Amino acid sequence: MELTAVLTPAEARGYVALNPETGTTTQGETVEEAIANLKEATALYLSEFSLPTLGHPLVTMFTVPAHA
Repeated sequence: MELTAVLTPAEARGYVALNPETGTTTQGETVEEAIANLKEATALYLSEFSLPTLGHPLVTMFTVPAHA
């Protein structure tokens, strides 16, 4: 099963990883560790809850004007 991982830098250090299809979130010191932790968390989630087959989310970026 192919799922989506969205990684953002953590406040202290490392990365926060989110799987938007399930809502599972975790973190890791490196990109690789964050993804490995996300795989584990998502597998645990899916062992308890089914995933509707709605397809992949659309992930994009947008710009908001900065406030002075």
